[in-house]
Amino acid sequence: MRVLKGKVITGTGTFSYWIDKLQDYYYTKTGMNLFPGTLNIELDRGYSIPERVIRLEKEEYGGTVSVNIVACSILGRKAFILRTEKYETEREDDQKTIIEVATDIKLRDKYKLKDGDLIEVEVFE
Repeated sequence: MRVLKGKVITGTGTFSYWIDKLQDYYYTKTGMNLFPGTLNIELDRGYSIPERVIRLEKEEYGGTVSVNIVACSILGRKAFILRTEKYETEREDDQKTIIEVATDIKLRDKYKLKDGDLIEVEVFE
């Protein structure tokens, strides 16, 4: 297990749309109905996706982007880091400082999180 540390930041909202649109695919991959949105975290150092992860391949849903799905835990909840293949391959390791964490609830509301709050994510690699 690896612990990633960072701070909560505001994202662009892109995953909200795609999680909602591809909910059945994400459920098949994770066994969880994901809340349509992610908690964006800016890490204190870069994080590269491990080699063996769950993947939602673009061919599976007729899209243009594949998504890496990494099992993790945040605030004691089962969750998943979602990162597009494009983000992972187009940046150097030290530039990969943003992770997006998805789970079955809106983490900001449940835990009253706001931008700048420090948070830890346990990654099961």
